[in-house]
Amino acid sequence: SQSQGIQQLLQAEKRAAEKVADARKRKARRLKQAKEEAQMEVEQYRREREQEFQSKQQAAMGSQGNLSTEVEQATRRQVQGMQSSQQKNRERILAQLLGMVCDVRPQVHPNYRIAA
Repeated sequence: SQSQGIQQLLQAEKRAAEKVADARKRKARRLKQAKEEAQMEVEQYRREREQEFQSKQQAAMGSQGNLSTEVEQATRRQVQGMQSSQQKNRERILAQLLGMVCDVRPQVHPNYRIAA
C-alpha cells in the first residue's frame, strides 16, 4: 500500500509537471501571438503615418510647383518683351551708334596749350 501511494504521488507529480509544461507552452504561444499582433499594429500605424506624410508633402510640393510655373511664365513674358523691344529699336540704335563712331570731327581739345 505504501508503494502504491508513492506511485500515485509520482503519477500526480508527473501530471502536474505536464500541466505546467503545457501552460508554459500556451504562455509562450500567447506571447508570440501578442508580439506579432503588436508588430502588425506598429507596421499599420507606420504605413498610415507615411501615407499622411506623403499626402502633405505632395500638397506642399504641388503649391511650390505652381509657384515655379508662375515664375517661369513671368520670366518668359519678360524675355519676350525684351526681345520684341530689341527688334523694334535695333535699326535705330545701330544707326545711332554708327553715326557716333563714323562721324568724327577733329578738333583741338580745350585743355591743349600751344607751346610758344
